[in-house]
Amino acid sequence: MVSEVRTMAGSGIPLIGNDIDTDRIIPARFLRCVTFDGLGAAVFADDRKALVGQHPFDQSQYQGAKILVVNRNFGCGSSREHAPQAIAKWGIQALIGESFAEIFFGNCVAMGIPCLTANSGTVDYLQKALAKRPQTPISLDLMAMQVHCGDFHAPVFMSEEPRNMFTEGTWDACGQLVAQAQQVRAIASKLPYMAWNR
Repeated sequence: MVSEVRTMAGSGIPLIGNDIDTDRIIPARFLRCVTFDGLGAAVFADDRKALVGQHPFDQSQYQGAKILVVNRNFGCGSSREHAPQAIAKWGIQALIGESFAEIFFGNCVAMGIPCLTANSGTVDYLQKALAKRPQTPISLDLMAMQVHCGDFHAPVFMSEEPRNMFTEGTWDACGQLVAQAQQVRAIASKLPYMAWNR
């Protein structure tokens, strides 16, 4: 199974604010679900209710967006993997921000969602451009480490290890195990402590 993530393109959605935590992304009352299905409808539930239809995730011009543009320390707070799951179930496939909380970032990598960082000037430009022209296409290139938005382009950043996981398709640990099931069985059959079930 090949799961490389090298480029990403689509419309974007600006979400302005620092330190947006996982409880705001998906409030605790939604964590009782058995599967992650349906979490997209509840993403930012309390923020959206407070803004009465004016939250970017409710505005018609951003429906169908694939790239979320955020500010500093996005995804801080708890380790709940429901937060990136809710964002993904809404339709987001990649994030650009000034910085991401470490556990949130790791959960996104495990799901195949790139979180790229950029300097504050780049993020500010993208957020303002999307506010003025919501359907402006954004493209991300993990090989060249660049973001393009209309005529604008700028560098984006990700440390080498997760970047290689995306570009080589090794981010999907479960997929790799399934794809190599025959080799896994062969090795397991040679392990003495696996003999108990034969």
